[in-house]
Amino acid sequence: MSLGHPQLPAPSAPSPQLVCGVDEAGRGPLAGPVCAAAVILDPQRPIAGLKDSKRLTAAQRERLAEAIRRHAAAWSVAWASVAEIDRLNVLQATLLAMQRAVVGLPLRPALVLVDGDRCPPLDIPARAVVHGDGLEPCISAASILAKTERDKEMRRLADIHPQYGFERHAGYPTPEHLQALRRYGPCAAHRTSFAPVRACIQKDLLHD
Repeated sequence: MSLGHPQLPAPSAPSPQLVCGVDEAGRGPLAGPVCAAAVILDPQRPIAGLKDSKRLTAAQRERLAEAIRRHAAAWSVAWASVAEIDRLNVLQATLLAMQRAVVGLPLRPALVLVDGDRCPPLDIPARAVVHGDGLEPCISAASILAKTERDKEMRRLADIHPQYGFERHAGYPTPEHLQALRRYGPCAAHRTSFAPVRACIQKDLLHD
């Protein structure tokens, strides 16, 4: 579901010259959903400082995310749940979240640029751009939105499951997270299809 704008039916034809950037956050973690964002920048309202979200500090990402929400021509954020990740695999769930983000845009772009080497199924021309989050400003903007929204969700999950430290590592397999996983076992936010989580489940079953 789009968080950036109400879900609106797409126009019957693409808007000329509009290019949408798409990126995701959260493919690698052991816990939490995947987040994808789609952004159409407004050339009349440029945003300085856009770059790959991994090359920005948390404060810089938050400042730029706010600028993107204010100045972009359109933006949309969408998700694939932990259940979808476990059922489909993380790649297919990521492509699903990307598809949802593009469908959630209130404007229909003429072209979609997707970070990486694969595009989600779309009825709009799309092109995959390897390392696109550092090459295409619209993908950089999507990268920033996806990262900040997912970090916010992981802070929310940290309030529900405080023993894992989600607010510090966002669900990635850090030593702290792996230690907590071994100590407490998985929670509802963990991806049971991922090997370290599955190993903990199997260990618990052996000890029952």
